[in-house]
Amino acid sequence: MMKKYFLLAFSLLFGLSQSQIIRKYSNEFLNIGAGARGLAMGGAVVSNQDDVYSPMWNPAGLMAIERDWQGAAMHAEYFESIAKYDYLAYAKVLEEGVFGVSIVRLGVDNILNTTQLIDTEGNIDYDKITKFSQSDYAAILSYAFNPGGNPKLDVGVNAKIVYRNVGKFANGYGFGFDIGAIYKADNGWKFGGMLRDATTTVNFWSVNQGELSTVVNGEEFNPAPKDKMELTMPKLNVGASKIFNINSSVYVLPEAGINVDFAKTAALVSTDFASITPYAGAELGYQKMIFVRLGVNRFQSITDIEDLKRKVSFQPSAGIGIRYRGLTLDYAITNSGIGGSNFYSNFFSLKLDMGAFRND
Repeated sequence: MMKKYFLLAFSLLFGLSQSQIIRKYSNEFLNIGAGARGLAMGGAVVSNQDDVYSPMWNPAGLMAIERDWQGAAMHAEYFESIAKYDYLAYAKVLEEGVFGVSIVRLGVDNILNTTQLIDTEGNIDYDKITKFSQSDYAAILSYAFNPGGNPKLDVGVNAKIVYRNVGKFANGYGFGFDIGAIYKADNGWKFGGMLRDATTTVNFWSVNQGELSTVVNGEEFNPAPKDKMELTMPKLNVGASKIFNINSSVYVLPEAGINVDFAKTAALVSTDFASITPYAGAELGYQKMIFVRLGVNRFQSITDIEDLKRKVSFQPSAGIGIRYRGLTLDYAITNSGIGGSNFYSNFFSLKLDMGAFRND
């Protein structure tokens, strides 16, 4: 029954999106990812994320949860704590699959509002400066299952509800779907893929013209945008991974793959139809208790402002983790990529696996 509801909603959204004008970018806060493990590995977890953090990388990974339930939380701050990013998630094993729910928030508080700084006659009044917050929220419902009962193939779907608020100026509501799959080969390799915003994600905006605009000497400044709708283009992430056991206590888990944006970007391979950039990461584990992780992604072709020569840039990341029974604490240092920034931030995430506790 759960699968039928997801497929019905998926079909309805697909029909709606085909009748609209598609924009290149929106809802970028949902592309940051969640869980310090995946962020430390540069997002190289499309085929191997196997816990409650899976919905942000590949919802099919929820099928790796075998018992009871898991809960998780993550917190990060950017730009000297100006922006805050939070994630909460819960996943429960059902009779025919795994259900999950995730909450995401990215917010910036205490932004100066200067839209009313100048009155209608051109006079400056600093008492008119106020503050507001800009916040992005998303609730994600996930369901993973084995189609046809095939244990080698896991499939997962995300249904996303988005709310975005820009103080008293504007707010928007949106909805969309992701779909992912993981295939487990007999030789130990795993192949994963996730199509984000598979039908395009629709955002409907409401703009408060009175708060946004200012009229000075009969001329309007900050006019409200005419278009009140955003459609997020799909993105495809695919990767392959395999565990290599060094000895009975130590293993290495590498993954490599590509990210495909269906838009022209600064990626290494970029066309009007799609842009492709590689990624890679690895996890070194000791007795499944201590972990060291490295990753690299966001390869781009940029122009140096000094000599005007083209060069390749990339984003490294790293982190560590520790697990005791059913409790896992992970840390990562990486660049979120928000607004194209080059600032690195610290990510901390916590996971509680009730199935592991009870098994011990």
